[in-house]
Amino acid sequence: MYIIGIAGGTGSGKTTVVKEIVNSLPEASVVVIPQDSYYKDSSHVPVEERQFINFDHPDAFDWDLLVEQITMLREGKAIEQPTYSYITCTRQPEVVHIEPKEIIIIEGIMALVSPELRDLMDLKVYVDADADDRLIRLIRRDVIERGRTPETVISRYERIVKEMHWEFIEPTKKFADIIIPQGGHNTKAIKTLQMSIGYFLKK
Repeated sequence: MYIIGIAGGTGSGKTTVVKEIVNSLPEASVVVIPQDSYYKDSSHVPVEERQFINFDHPDAFDWDLLVEQITMLREGKAIEQPTYSYITCTRQPEVVHIEPKEIIIIEGIMALVSPELRDLMDLKVYVDADADDRLIRLIRRDVIERGRTPETVISRYERIVKEMHWEFIEPTKKFADIIIPQGGHNTKAIKTLQMSIGYFLKK
């Protein structure tokens, strides 16, 4: 088994990089574990207050469950991955059954924050991108996928996202084995990463 952590700021192009990797591998050989699925449940918080939750802080994640389930996968055990709604900011009753695969990809803004999680990884990747590019992608994603207004997205970026990025996400770059500049646009770096993973599968 080969466990890969892929981190980087919001809108850096992580999802694009992950898709390129997955598309280059046999379907039965890889599974992606989104860190976003492990946000703590906020159903106990009044609806009108949920917009003020800092989802870009390490405390927003259920690290114990994430580490526990990645450990189980490494041991060859299946997991029941939680699901999370960005619309209601709550953990959903549905779970996703995940079987162990040869390649496990953990993808999320803070995938490299936890020392315990990093210790489970065989390869650590940081997807880098300019702040302006990240903001543009963030606006597009949150407006189209999460029903937010551009004004709301920009306000949250200025209040929370920008500061949290520099405090918690950017510093994890030092833990990366591979840094991919220009996010999903860096086809050469992605190709190199694909070749490295392909080499493992052939061993």
